[in-house]
Amino acid sequence: MKKRKWGKSGLEVSELGLGCMGMSFGFGPAMDKKDGIALIRAAVERGVTFFDTAEIYGAYTNEELVGEALAPVREQVKIATKFGFKIDAAGKQAGLDSRPAHIKEVAEASLKRLRTDVIDLFYQHRVDPNVPIEDVAGAVKDLIAEGKVKHFGLSEAGVQTIRRAHAVQPVTALQSEYSLWWREPEADILPVLEELGIGFVPFSPLGKGFLTGAVSQDTKFAEGDFRKVVPRFTEENRKANQAMVDLVGEFAKEKKATPAQVALAWVLAQKPWIVPIPGTTKLHRLEENLGGAALQLTASEVRDLTQAAEKIAVQGERYPEAAQRMINR
Repeated sequence: MKKRKWGKSGLEVSELGLGCMGMSFGFGPAMDKKDGIALIRAAVERGVTFFDTAEIYGAYTNEELVGEALAPVREQVKIATKFGFKIDAAGKQAGLDSRPAHIKEVAEASLKRLRTDVIDLFYQHRVDPNVPIEDVAGAVKDLIAEGKVKHFGLSEAGVQTIRRAHAVQPVTALQSEYSLWWREPEADILPVLEELGIGFVPFSPLGKGFLTGAVSQDTKFAEGDFRKVVPRFTEENRKANQAMVDLVGEFAKEKKATPAQVALAWVLAQKPWIVPIPGTTKLHRLEENLGGAALQLTASEVRDLTQAAEKIAVQGERYPEAAQRMINR
């Protein structure tokens, strides 16, 4: 597994990371803990050094899983986690909270759950309109000065928010959705990241599984799978969006690869400072995804795939309305 380095921060990670959310939350029943630990350690054995979690995943249980799995190899890996939500007594999301005092409380709790003395990358999970981003950046700057955090990140933040935060505490990475069927970051976000030397961490680089071809209009999502409420995943929209899956599948046949590998290779080919974090609960899918890092697309193949994708109008919003409102523009 090759490594990628982010701008001026010096943080170096494997070119594919592992998004761990789905092991505990969001895509149906949580994995058995011992199976989750085995999968995370299998990723380490295969060269993955970057693991993504958050306190809200579970809530809390995903950090505990990641912490236990990575404790024996802590010096070999980088762990990213996130703050920024209120979490109620039932462990459910209850709005946003990026007050500096709360950020510091979350950091202390996350350190314990992750079984570590430092968080490699600490993201603001969603921008809180009630707290100036300068105060958020200042709180993380304090945590960095105390040695509890190494790097500051943002998630789903807009250009002005990124610039304002970066002026207080350099931002190491931005995490946002990006894939062949969600390319909005290309217009404004990627140029600013390149200018400022900030890395980019695309989540859902496989379109929440859709680009793999494993999801069709007939798929029935399990209880607890949030795709049940995502507009892009209504039966009607899945039927309309199948054209994108077919396109990726055709390219995959030509390359003697899988659709997932082509989709990941396309993301990796966009910029040398992009590190996607596909998630999975299955070892064979992990190995398939890692094959995407080894798949080389030529410049003309990338261009052809991009131009063909541009002709397909993707149907449906990527979040329900309440979640959509939390995205900072």
